[in-house]
Amino acid sequence: MDFTRPFTGQSFFLIAGPCVIESREHAHLMASSLRDLAEARGIPFIYKSSFDKANRTSRDSHRGPGMAGGLDILAEIRSRYGVPVLTDVHESDQCAPAAQAVDVLQIPAFLCRQTDLLLAAAATGRTVNLKKGQFLAPWDLKHGVEKLQSVPGHGPVWVTERGSSFGYGNLVVDFQSFPHLRKTGCPVVFDATHSVQKPGALGNATGGAREMIPTLARAAATAVDGFFFEVHDCPEKAWSDGPNAMRLEQFGTLLDELLVLWRAGRAAAQQDPAGQ
Repeated sequence: MDFTRPFTGQSFFLIAGPCVIESREHAHLMASSLRDLAEARGIPFIYKSSFDKANRTSRDSHRGPGMAGGLDILAEIRSRYGVPVLTDVHESDQCAPAAQAVDVLQIPAFLCRQTDLLLAAAATGRTVNLKKGQFLAPWDLKHGVEKLQSVPGHGPVWVTERGSSFGYGNLVVDFQSFPHLRKTGCPVVFDATHSVQKPGALGNATGGAREMIPTLARAAATAVDGFFFEVHDCPEKAWSDGPNAMRLEQFGTLLDELLVLWRAGRAAAQQDPAGQ
């Protein structure tokens, strides 16, 4: 995969996987299933999962296997299935070890302004996916991009929209965000699953409106270069973000719909003066 230009003339690129690593066996199930769905459609694919979910509603929530065990699983997935792998980093000292096991380091939305974290991620030379904070105007994400690109030897940078806080316990997607993000010159990704989160809605956990994922994804298909989806074979049993995870059994159908819309609108999106 060309991480500077991860999409192709015929397809967006896809970042997908369960929110957090639940077990070695589950990671293999999800990685092989998602790889097969993507390959059958000619979609460039990056497997994603977190070794630690540091930002949880409750201290009793599952966080994952931790860095050592989690990175070992991700490196195995990368080798076994021949796919690039993405994972979150939350602290500066996690960046270098994570870069040995994965291809893309992701900056969580809440941490998109953390200068030391961004500089450490860029210093690895790996691709960095910078998620826009729920609190941040889309045109202000350029400062995070500039931090990453200021580091000698930095790798490609991607930017991801994942909704904005709207009152308490709700997020909305401003579709004007996409042309603003395109002005960074980076590939633009839409996280259609975190965008339907309802933070704290379950009392001690985050809720979500899973049924709205396809609607938002289809609406964004003509404006983005890639998609990010949390996908699970049984969201009701997911350790993290189950209420806003796409069902694996329904995911292929959605990908087919998105490809049709993306191809139909691609030329217009690239020429849109709003994103120049």
